[in-house]
Formats: sequence, C-alpha cells, structure tokens
Amino acid sequence: MKTKKFIRQFHRYLSIFVSIQLLLWTLSGIYFAYNKIEMVRGEQYRLPKEVEHRIFNRLGTSVIETIDNGKKSYKSYPENESINPITKEEAIQITIQKTTLNPTEASLVEDISPRYEYKGDLPVYKVKTDSRDSINVYVGYWTGDINSIRSDSWRIWDFLWSLHIMDYRERENINNILLKILSVLALVTSISGITLFFARSRF
Repeated sequence: MKTKKFIRQFHRYLSIFVSIQLLLWTLSGIYFAYNKIEMVRGEQYRLPKEVEHRIFNRLGTSVIETIDNGKKSYKSYPENESINPITKEEAIQITIQKTTLNPTEASLVEDISPRYEYKGDLPVYKVKTDSRDSINVYVGYWTGDINSIRSDSWRIWDFLWSLHIMDYRERENINNILLKILSVLALVTSISGITLFFARSRF
C-alpha cells in the first residue's frame, strides 16, 4: 500500500512539473503563432531599396548582380557585358570545388511544388551525389552559389517540423490558423490541468 501511495504521489507531482513546462511551451508557441517574425525583426520600418548590387566570383569570372525592384540581372564586372548561365557541367564542377561531396549528375529545375525540398530562386541546378544520406546540392543557375544542401536527415527534420507547426503543405508557415486554434486549446488544457491538481490537493 505504501508503495502504491508513493507511486501515486510521485506521478501527481511529476505531472504538475511537466504541466508547468508544457504551459510555458504553449505560451511561447502562441506568441510565435500570432506574431510574424518579419514584424518582430522590424522589417516594416525599412525603406525599400530601389537598386542593389552584389559583386562575386563565378568560376574565375567577376559578376555583378543588380536587383532592380526585385528583378535580378547579371553582367560581367567591370566590363558590364552579358553573361551566360552556368551549364550542368559547371554546376558539377562548382559542387566539387565548394563541397566535400562527390557529384554524379546535374539537372535543371524550373518549377517546384509547395512540398519540394528546395524553396529558393529558380531556375536552379539539382546536383545529385553518391552520399549515403541521398544528398542533393542546389546550385544557382546564374550565380553558381550553393543555394541549399538537402539530405535524408533534412527531409526527416522537415517532415517533423511540418507536424510541429501544423503546416502540412508548405511546411514553413508558423502563423497558420490551425496552429493558432490548437495552441489556444492547449493553453486551456494546461491551465485546467494545473487548476485541477491544486483543487484536488485541498481534499
């Protein structure tokens, strides 16, 4: 009997400890769900730049990137002459130069679905590698930048992240309505559970 009583008491106090932490997680989750990160960062106070420039090296050639009202264009620097996008072979060469991976083939990606593992600028080269983790390297069509590296480990993380934030389509919107509703319900559940614990303690 003493053992059973100890186990019940242990379970009760362990439950209240866990419930308090769940309450803190829920409160912080509600804050995240109802506040867009762009607003928190103060992006709404920035004045838009009409024209931006970036100079970088692409396989030994200096390139200037111009962003004019969101539209990107590329020229050689300082000659300011038109340049061609990189080829599949160059995408493989860049992967060899900029990563420790061994590329096997490259293909051009021009369209993606919301659940696709890459979500950056298009078009882009998808470079497959012979890694055990099924790693794909995404190389910029114009820039030659390594835009993203995706592996099975990342895909598992991405799937679990979608379950965590309840955005099962695009897997990146933490301000969706489903998460907002469930976070409030979780808050009510946590508070009611803690309330019942202290209410029962009086008897």
